[in-house]
Amino acid sequence: MVKAEISPGTTPAPTPGARILVIGGGYVGMYTALRLQRKLKSRNRNRKRKWNPRNGGPQKSRPQSNEAEAEIEIEIVVVSPDPYMTYQPFLPEAAAGNISPRHVVVPLRRVLPGCRVVIGEATSIDHAKRTVTLKTLGSEAEGNGAVELTYDELVLAPGSVSRTLPIPGLAEHAIGFKTVEEAIGLRNHVIEQMDIASSTRDPVIRAAALTFVFVGGGYAGVEALAELEDMARYASRYYHNIKAEDLKWILVEATGRILPEVGEEMGRYAVRELRARNIDVRLDTRLDSCEDRVAALSDGARFPTRTIVWTAGVKPHPILAASDLPRNEHGRLSCTAKLSVDGVDHAWSAGDAAAVPDLTSDEPGKECAPNAQHAVRQAKVLAGNILASLRGEPLQDYRHQYVGSVASLGLHKGVAHVYGRKLKGYPAWLMHRTYHLSRVPTFNRKARVLAEWTLSGLFKREIVSLGSLEHPRAEFELAAGGDPKNP
Repeated sequence: MVKAEISPGTTPAPTPGARILVIGGGYVGMYTALRLQRKLKSRNRNRKRKWNPRNGGPQKSRPQSNEAEAEIEIEIVVVSPDPYMTYQPFLPEAAAGNISPRHVVVPLRRVLPGCRVVIGEATSIDHAKRTVTLKTLGSEAEGNGAVELTYDELVLAPGSVSRTLPIPGLAEHAIGFKTVEEAIGLRNHVIEQMDIASSTRDPVIRAAALTFVFVGGGYAGVEALAELEDMARYASRYYHNIKAEDLKWILVEATGRILPEVGEEMGRYAVRELRARNIDVRLDTRLDSCEDRVAALSDGARFPTRTIVWTAGVKPHPILAASDLPRNEHGRLSCTAKLSVDGVDHAWSAGDAAAVPDLTSDEPGKECAPNAQHAVRQAKVLAGNILASLRGEPLQDYRHQYVGSVASLGLHKGVAHVYGRKLKGYPAWLMHRTYHLSRVPTFNRKARVLAEWTLSGLFKREIVSLGSLEHPRAEFELAAGGDPKNP
């Protein structure tokens, strides 16, 4: 198979077979490509065995069947802005220092050796012409603009982005919690604020440095707050003038409950558990402003703070709006139960980007929740359906009964609602770790994460801040006589 070269501003010639283009290297993108890779590898191995004279007896020539003639060469191209897939459920533990950052990501090129991985972002999609426009690292370095790539089958799985609101000061002072860079940056920031509070003589600056506001009571917000509060409380023992009681943690949630996925009862337990740790949980409350580093809440409270973490929901990736594919009222792709884009041939989607009907629900029009539990399972069905469509075989409906959810509330604490059973405390925390250890991709990552958990139980927690990593040239610029603040 001859692979078409990607050249700036041009459309490469089509491959002498089928090119499956996967946009996104997250749950759906990586698992779909991985499944396709395995199925194609298995198919090729079986075809070789079928016609091997050593297995089938002495044969002077390889017979040509209609099935063999109908087989086509398939190229899988994965376009991702990062060369790795992030296992997001481990981000809170990475932020707390329980897991090394490099162990919560999975390198795409190692996992997908049979695929062509392109580091870049899709900027527009013209499905009528089977063409996608990309910005790659190479095109940016060359300064030659965009790259066009043709395809035969499209898998659109770019995931989601943080859903922000027009709140004054939010863009200037807040940080999200969707990437490993944000998680490690937040960890460094929290420890840095403790250093500021320890060294300043200004009580106003000290109070603001030790106040941490998290907006959003879903998984990301609650788990990030709980893990970081655990870490900061532990770190405070090494500061001569900071006590755990000096730290102020605030969780702001616009609705009347947190962690809705684990049920109302477990959500109430989570609130009690957090409040017992002196965490200020404010329900039915919104963030109105964070200008001048002051978090102004809808209940009238005002908190000077140097840390605002925004985890209040997500929205579809902008690339969906830059395509000619049909979307629903929420901006997600309208998909069938077979994970094909509704009314469009050769286009597929799953995960956060797709509105997939939930066939297990009795509620008319209900869609599958955009979470990792569905995404991983949808990818398996999606890969099978793509190959089935290329062979002219029947497609399979996606059907999965939601089994429940688990959430961590810090070290040795958690809540779970799985298969109708409710757990809390240590058993829920253990189930949370066991479940996610079983789901993180590759044996390599499973072993490394398990080893780190084991070592963390034997040794003290790491509380080192590596904030200088965010400005690696600052020291050299200072030595060279430049201004490190203005590179």
